[in-house]
Amino acid sequence: MDKTKELGESHIPRLMLKYFIPAFIGVFVNALYNIVDRIFIGQGVSAVALSAVSVIFPVMLIMMAFGMLIGIGAGVLVSINMGRRNLQKAEHVLGNSFMLMILVSGLIMAIGFLIKRPMLEMFGATQETVGYANDYLNIILLGVVFQVVGFSLNNVIRSEGNARIAMYSMLLSAGLNMLLDPLFIFVFDLGVKGAAYATVLSMIALSVWVLFHFKSERSVVKIRARYFKLDWDIIKEILVIGMAPFFMQTANSAVQALINTKLIQFGGDLAVGAMGIVNSVITLIIMAIVAINMASQPIIGFNFGAKAGHRVKETLRLSMIAASVISIGAFIIVQAFPGEIVRLFNSTNPQLLTLGKQGLRLGMLALPIVGFQVVVGNFFQSVGKAKIATLLTLLRQVIVLIPLLFILPNFLELTGIWISMPISDICSALIVTYFITREWKLL
Repeated sequence: MDKTKELGESHIPRLMLKYFIPAFIGVFVNALYNIVDRIFIGQGVSAVALSAVSVIFPVMLIMMAFGMLIGIGAGVLVSINMGRRNLQKAEHVLGNSFMLMILVSGLIMAIGFLIKRPMLEMFGATQETVGYANDYLNIILLGVVFQVVGFSLNNVIRSEGNARIAMYSMLLSAGLNMLLDPLFIFVFDLGVKGAAYATVLSMIALSVWVLFHFKSERSVVKIRARYFKLDWDIIKEILVIGMAPFFMQTANSAVQALINTKLIQFGGDLAVGAMGIVNSVITLIIMAIVAINMASQPIIGFNFGAKAGHRVKETLRLSMIAASVISIGAFIIVQAFPGEIVRLFNSTNPQLLTLGKQGLRLGMLALPIVGFQVVVGNFFQSVGKAKIATLLTLLRQVIVLIPLLFILPNFLELTGIWISMPISDICSALIVTYFITREWKLL
């Protein structure tokens, strides 16, 4: 079936399932990037090296933020213009977004090397961990262009309705990373540098793959050189729509930096390593929910552009239900088996085990209500209501959480850091409920 006809006419539950399965496989495997790095570093190098890579996590979030700024903004515009039967505009968006990826990547790399040392210290590197962190970051910065291009263009592939090809992209890249990690760390004895080399080489493979796709017959929209000249109206549209996930990731990076400094203050380097484990688990769960967003975004964007409100509502309803099921199921597993999860990353350090179990159990107490919040934020983004999407995102990760991180540890020390996260989730969920209830009536 023609992609535009499929998005506008196919049975919504069947269409959601068709798009969800490849998206889930793709993002689940993609989430293993950092997780596999941490597992091999924690088991093959040391618990301190694991803490050092956890210090780099806020930097990785910033890089991903720029990929989301361009990739999601461009993806939404591509699907909306496909819904309007304006493929020329969709290709214009794609060409401009590609040039924007190159320019932004170069800027990130240059600034990253200029402020590397103070940035590492700000994000929680100590005298014991800064050497490992510096080695890892040097290599990652050199490959940032491939991370931004690969991640961003793969999102556009999904937005044009080619979810299965987007899945193959992530299987190729993450699969290569999982093969190279043990080779570089254990066989070549490269330590944290080996993990970084594996990540960059995998991103290069992803970039080549997605570029070939947009020059092939499989793509609905093509990368054409005549659209490389920047059109500032299109650039503005991309950035406005992509601003919500960009703020989400940059805010998350700032919060992670703050959390790392608080963890060092109240728990030391190994508490940062424990947070790295918590983040790995949270990332895996959130990525499963993001797969629902990836499945729903082209359907919502297309039908919103086609003014088919009833199809938008049905897609949103199914997305919220599915996200809640994933959140509740993950909550049960985490609360039942925290020790087993921590031992995957390091099985020799008893202090890390204790800290990791505490972080998993307390930090994820409100997990059952996180799923629908992530879906609602994506909905407002998919229909172009970037301001609301940005507000809802910042509520959970900045506006509520940061004050809690400054207040609660003064009374509860390390426990106060962990429970700041679920309290923030609960407060923001109440406001998210208000906004989606109002929007539901308008639809």
